Amino acid sequence: MIETLSTARAHGGTQGLYRHASTATGTDMDFAVYVPDHSPGARLPVVTYLSGLTCTPANVVEKGEYRAACAALGLIFVAPDTSPRGPGVPDDPAGAYDFGLGAGFYLDATEAPYRGPYAMRRYIAEELPALIASAFPADATRQSIMGHSMGGHGALTLALAAPGRYRAVSAFAPIVAPSRVPWGEKAFTGYLGLDRAAWRRHDAVAMIEDGARLPALLVDQGDADPFLAEQLRPELLRQACAAAGIDLTLRLQPGYDHSYYFISTFMPDHLRWHAARLAD
Repeated sequence: MIETLSTARAHGGTQGLYRHASTATGTDMDFAVYVPDHSPGARLPVVTYLSGLTCTPANVVEKGEYRAACAALGLIFVAPDTSPRGPGVPDDPAGAYDFGLGAGFYLDATEAPYRGPYAMRRYIAEELPALIASAFPADATRQSIMGHSMGGHGALTLALAAPGRYRAVSAFAPIVAPSRVPWGEKAFTGYLGLDRAAWRRHDAVAMIEDGARLPALLVDQGDADPFLAEQLRPELLRQACAAAGIDLTLRLQPGYDHSYYFISTFMPDHLRWHAARLAD
């Protein structure tokens, strides 16, 4: 059962915000969907966008500037939340921004007290696509995935874990090797425990080193991003893809930071890249 929170017309389509009771997380989950106008009975390809730390679906809905491109290209755009929320959902004990609420890291937690509600991988990979396919004019055989920062990490790892599931994968300023940077080390310790071998299944660079493959990747990264050297480390993805023979387009964009000013600038390029791979 989907509850419609709001809808609005934009660029010859409908932007909606919705809520449903998730079986994966055991909580209510909000998500946004943009559906361009289409012929009766048509089924449209779907791009899922995963947001970064602290975000809700509102961030990309309000700042992502994707609707004009999606309308022109005939793409459904889905934006889920970044974590479970609600009474009883455990948060960072210190209330920090980089763990807990708004920071689910798109994995299924195995450690108490996060095990259970923090089932974001299962939610994004299984429950939400089935819901979208049942309630919207979506073609479940034509899916792609993209994301920003923590969401870029999620897009890469979800696609690497399910070869052939997503026809296209791209990212803005992704956390490519969370096992090797402070954001990821904190999150993985809290959600997955101290066994670093278990972390490798949630680390894009490690997954590629361990044999996971994708046909191609598009990544944009701003060279003025304050998190570039410590948290993002795109050079590790470049090295891993080169060794694995993965076709990586990694564009270092001069003067751009980590914000939605950066994301919105290159969003149309990414959507065109996805649309070309989602065509029949």
